[in-house]
Amino acid sequence: MKRPTVTDLANAAGLSVSTVNRLLHGTGALRPDTVERILNAAQSIGFYGLGILRERKQTNLPQRKLGFLLQQSHRAINRLWADAIVTAAARRVDTLIKPVIEFEDDLSPEAVAGHLLALGEVCDALAVVTADHPLISQAIDELRARDTPVIAYITDLSAASRAAFVGTDNWKAGRTAAWFISQMAHRPGKVFPFVGSHRYQCQDISDASFRSYMRERAPAFVVHETQLTNEEPQIAFEIVRRLIAEEPDLVGIFVAGGGISGVLRAMRAFDAPRRQDIKIVCRDIGPEAQKGLAEGLITAAVPHSLKRMPEELIEVMLDRIEGRGQTSIQQRIVPFDIVTPESAWT
Repeated sequence: MKRPTVTDLANAAGLSVSTVNRLLHGTGALRPDTVERILNAAQSIGFYGLGILRERKQTNLPQRKLGFLLQQSHRAINRLWADAIVTAAARRVDTLIKPVIEFEDDLSPEAVAGHLLALGEVCDALAVVTADHPLISQAIDELRARDTPVIAYITDLSAASRAAFVGTDNWKAGRTAAWFISQMAHRPGKVFPFVGSHRYQCQDISDASFRSYMRERAPAFVVHETQLTNEEPQIAFEIVRRLIAEEPDLVGIFVAGGGISGVLRAMRAFDAPRRQDIKIVCRDIGPEAQKGLAEGLITAAVPHSLKRMPEELIEVMLDRIEGRGQTSIQQRIVPFDIVTPESAWT
């Protein structure tokens, strides 16, 4: 049987021989749908160069370098976010993505702004997790002037020049946390929300909606002043240890920000009856939170989705690269997960 020729392949695909040769020899970029037509035709007629065509499909793809500025490299949850971003980037079949993931351990706005500007020198688009601050907004303005889109990730920013926000519905997350505590607590009592910083919009909104639910649906509970952890487990540990010692009516803790490992360490220092009397809901799903769920110390977690969030983020980043110059701010809201001790994965 005669081996199919390039002409046969072109006829089967309904394209010119020159177009097929461009893909075979890698001499020019083709539209992704055109590449798929050639590959499908090659497979249907048994074209001898199918393996080469599949390789050319990869090299024909557009290439993008995407920058991701995350926080605190020592926190396991942030390492999980980095791994999830790399995995999501590798799953893209329409674009070759080189993810550039960097961490900023210094959470001061000066450090974050400087790091963001430096990363913008080498990337097509950026995503950043950071507290809201005018210095951050200025850096985003400067990057916008360079035609480098910046996407606020997990927590939104007030910067008018940001290209997009990818996160969850933090209002619903806070009310969900309040529902768990009010339903699971053995009795009404005192409840304390924790945030890492008042400048993280996701935490501040969750805190406000938590209080909203308690006022509306659980008025017998007393929600106290929000405790500030500065995203440091040791500070969270000291606060919880003091509260348990000084507040016999403590029945609930909502950890809207960082510090869950410190909260759990403090809880483990007390006897089982006291631990069981305090219901904890957090927004973390790192190794420490998973361990706390398995131990029954955490009643529920309402975290951002480690799988869907990075996928949506990369989709938005690529879209904003193609739509450079757009003035509208894109918003992508991803449903948060709900994890209980009985549904936690290991």
